[in-house]
Amino acid sequence: MTVVPQPGGVYRMQRGSCNSARPPAMNGVLFMTGVLRVKYLFLLGCSMVFAVPAMAQSNDDVVVADYKVDDNTITVVATGARLGIGATGQSISIIGADEIANIQGPDLTRVLERLPGVTYNRNGGPGNFTGLRVRGADAEQLLVLIDGVRMADVAAPGGGYDLGNLLSGGIGKIELLRGSNSVVWGSQAIGGVLAVTSRELNGAEGSVEYGSHNSLDASAVGGLSGDRYAVTINTGYARTDGISSAASGTEPDGFRQWRIGGRGRVELVEGLSASLTARYADARLDQDGFPPPTYSFSDTPEYSTTREASGRAGLAYDRGTLHLDAGYAISDTRRAYFDTPASAAPNFATKGRSERIDLTGHADLPAGFNLTFGGDSEWSRYSTSFDAEKKARLASGHALLGYGNGRLNLAAGLRIDDHSRFGSQWTFGANGSFMVADDWRIRASYGEGFKVPTLFQLFSDFGNSALVPEHSRSYDFGVEKGDRNGPLHVALTAFRRDSRDLIDFVSCFGVSGGICAGRPFGTYNNVSRARAEGIEAELGGAVTERLTASATYSYVKATNQSAGSSGGKDLARRPRQALTVSADWKSPLHDLSLGADLRVVSHSFDDAGNFTRLPGYALVTLRASLPVTEQIELFGRIENVGDERYQTTAGYGSLGRSAYVGARARF
Repeated sequence: MTVVPQPGGVYRMQRGSCNSARPPAMNGVLFMTGVLRVKYLFLLGCSMVFAVPAMAQSNDDVVVADYKVDDNTITVVATGARLGIGATGQSISIIGADEIANIQGPDLTRVLERLPGVTYNRNGGPGNFTGLRVRGADAEQLLVLIDGVRMADVAAPGGGYDLGNLLSGGIGKIELLRGSNSVVWGSQAIGGVLAVTSRELNGAEGSVEYGSHNSLDASAVGGLSGDRYAVTINTGYARTDGISSAASGTEPDGFRQWRIGGRGRVELVEGLSASLTARYADARLDQDGFPPPTYSFSDTPEYSTTREASGRAGLAYDRGTLHLDAGYAISDTRRAYFDTPASAAPNFATKGRSERIDLTGHADLPAGFNLTFGGDSEWSRYSTSFDAEKKARLASGHALLGYGNGRLNLAAGLRIDDHSRFGSQWTFGANGSFMVADDWRIRASYGEGFKVPTLFQLFSDFGNSALVPEHSRSYDFGVEKGDRNGPLHVALTAFRRDSRDLIDFVSCFGVSGGICAGRPFGTYNNVSRARAEGIEAELGGAVTERLTASATYSYVKATNQSAGSSGGKDLARRPRQALTVSADWKSPLHDLSLGADLRVVSHSFDDAGNFTRLPGYALVTLRASLPVTEQIELFGRIENVGDERYQTTAGYGSLGRSAYVGARARF
């Protein structure tokens, strides 16, 4: 087998000499033309709808099953500390547990599509690689946090996170920051930051749904909480026969995942508390490949397994004007690829692991000033079937000075990162907001981002130890009324992001000198520049006492700014326009709720040269739910009502019309 990283952080495995322990040289013509297509295509590197708006709740508010959630207007992605969303000039959206439940189903992309500037690419049906693109950024340029743990797969070529492995069960809150924010979050926060927080529950809740393609999703959450403690456990199981990953195939490719997670906290003494979070997910995914004699993408019996483990233990000190939070976090991802029935053993495997210690703080200063600060150190390592273990360390420190007087809020800060392989990196950011009148505010932000080269890009057979970090500069300006979880929300934002030193895969076919010396398979290099600019518009709220509606529109022009034949062309798989319209109506008849979602996405191109066009599409989802008792609720939906045939990645299938029914119980 030949393992070949493709542009954007893709592993492709191709049939080669069965006696070769290492990848044989690759024919560059076949790589460039795709005549002899590779066998496995699985994006390890991440390069790859709307419910009734929930009213803002205080931390003491209790809803069904005594479920306590953070106020839906409180964010942590802005500064790393709890902050009112109206006190920052950054573009941030928050989705709460009620909205996630109302949308229904395990697929998180249907939730995230409601947010401006968001599109995704998926290689087939549920469970397949899913890369989220925020404002036209690469999928691996989005930092993903689950309960405060950075979830990047450090063994993947692009070092990103595959959202196909993250299902909606057990999630209590989602925050998305759009725009570069490496001042607070460091490497990878070029496109933005996605923070997912699991639920904290006093009681028990369970749900189960069944539907098309023999799909089953079951989840359960249970917990206890008191004035000084809380503990919650969530678990789930999902499976589906799926569809053929290859659009031309007929054999379904199934997916199975089980997961367990939890969170706990306890107040040790007044002002000092300890916390612990953990998550484990085990998945199996059937895949298609490129079998002989035609080597075209079609049905094969191959499959892969993924095991994700993460957790964080922390201590928090909070006494009035000073808050400190210290913790140790770990993330471990292991993948294996199998070519059954040829062999029961994996023919390729990867291991990626990162460990991190951090200390962050927030201090209120005189005269309306405040200081947010922090420091951290991360140790990462990776290995594959063909690459010996390599390690790196990244140490960082940052400080953010803020000011607020109720109407005017300003913040600016600096960060320094020191990487064991290529030295130091400074980052700057600033933002501000001003309340004009009647809940209207204007906001603006400037952020710098960077992303360090992955260990694979530095040290694999395709590696280049001379790589430097990717860089970005991000600007946005907006006018906003309220927030998306309030009774009325209006927002209009203009943005621009310029990126340079972007890392791409360079083919070395027919080239033996320069950067290709000693690298017959190809290598990575800092070769690209890009620009993304556009607008985002949001409108939502209560139309009547029983009817709510919302609309989100994004125009994102993401283009290649590099010299050469691809300069000025659209970046691959970046549709310029996306629209989501949603409405929910609660009838007088036993509070029967009816909802509908419309998602419209314009065309895009599957390649940098803009030769392969991906047509635009429109999808309609119908939803309904009926409370039978105070504890029992029945629900159902039909997705893709028009049975639209579409692709977000060329050659890969997508779900047609699908129907699901389920029940939810709360105690």
